[in-house]
This record gives sequence, C-alpha cells and structure tokens, in this order.
Amino acid sequence: MGLFISIIYIKTRGKEGYSHGFTVTLIMLPAIIAIIILLVGNNIARAFSLAGAFSLIRFRSTAGDPIDVSYVFFTLAVGLACGMGYIAYGVLFATILCMAMVVLSITKYAKPKVNTMQLKITIPEDVDFQNCFEDILEQYTQSYKVQRVKTSDFGSLFEIVYVIQPKEDFNQKEFIDKLRCRNGNLCIILNTKISDDMVYL
Repeated sequence: MGLFISIIYIKTRGKEGYSHGFTVTLIMLPAIIAIIILLVGNNIARAFSLAGAFSLIRFRSTAGDPIDVSYVFFTLAVGLACGMGYIAYGVLFATILCMAMVVLSITKYAKPKVNTMQLKITIPEDVDFQNCFEDILEQYTQSYKVQRVKTSDFGSLFEIVYVIQPKEDFNQKEFIDKLRCRNGNLCIILNTKISDDMVYL
C-alpha cells in the first residue's frame, strides 16, 4: 500500500517536483507505524513510553533527509519489539523491511536518471525573460522549471534561476554559449550539484 501511495505521489507531483527521499519514506512509514501500533495496542504505559522516545528523537536530533528520519523510526520500532520480548517479531520485521530497502536501492526507485543542475542567468531589464530561453532549454534539457526571479542593481537587471535536468549528450560549453547570445553576455552560472534532491518530470 505504501508503494502504491508512493507511485501515485510521483505521478501527481511530477510537474511541481518531488523529493526522492520522501517517496522512499512513503513506502517505509506504513509498515513502521503498523508494527508500532500492533505492539502498543491498548497499553497506556507503552503508549506514554513511545511518546517519550519520539520526543527525544524530535527535539534532540536535527531533522535530516526523510529516509534518515524513517530509519530512526524503523530502529525505534525494532527496539520496541525486542524490549517487549517479541524478539522473533523484531527480527522478522527488520529482515523484511531491510530487504525491501535493498531492493529499492538496487532498482534506484524514483531517482532521476540524470543529475539535476541549477542555472542562474542575468539579463537586462528590457529583455522578456518569460519567452527568451525556452527554445534553448527545450533543446538541451529533459525538463526545466523556473525556481526564482529577482531584480538586482536597482532593478536594471533580472536574475532568473532554473532547475534543469540536462539530456544525456549535454554539452555545457555549447549550451552556455547559446545562452550568452541571448542575455547580452552577462553573468551565467551553472551549478552541477544543488542542495535539494527534487526531481521534476
């Protein structure tokens, strides 16, 4: 069911962009929550202990990648099972979910086939940035999305930031040269590695 939800999430969020780590988390969480609820049941003491453990995780550690947070909850669920004496259940749960994560890692589930890059283009204020670079971007990229537009130098310049996924035969120099002809040879920055892991379809 988590896999089904994850696939629907990818299909419906493809244009706006989705996080690879979050798609894997959607697969892990239903199994983790199910085993925790199964172990806690109607026992109020166990529920309060679990709430205390979640509070320690939430307030004593920095939130990282969604997959990392899921692994923390996964480990907590296995520890809870073993602490309650259900060691066989803990081993079985850990084995099944670890095998699922290995399969997802080998198949590179929801990962982009090409690296995502960030493109910053500076243009004069009299250039129509909405229709200026679309043909070049369509020629050299599989997908692109405007991330941000801002003014600089007291409004005399615009800076447009794109997130692009280049094609396999991507020629960086040729791509930048064509952009320079359109932006009046102003500054162009192409970051080959960006901090977020958003994927755009």
